[in-house]
Amino acid sequence: MRIKDLREDNDVTQKELAEYLHVKQNTYSQYETGQRQLPIDTLIALAKFYGVSTDYILELTDNPKPYKK
Repeated sequence: MRIKDLREDNDVTQKELAEYLHVKQNTYSQYETGQRQLPIDTLIALAKFYGVSTDYILELTDNPKPYKK
């Protein structure tokens, strides 16, 4: 997953994202390290936060642009 790279590229801290997602910082850290699976609703929230597609976060595409509705 690209969530750590996206966070670092956008100069956002784990704490800031954890607050945005309403989870503890430790929980978010576990998402980044793969110790905990990323829930679908959290994946969608991160895609909206960064303005990218969920497929981009999941490394299924290298095109970061979200799909048209």
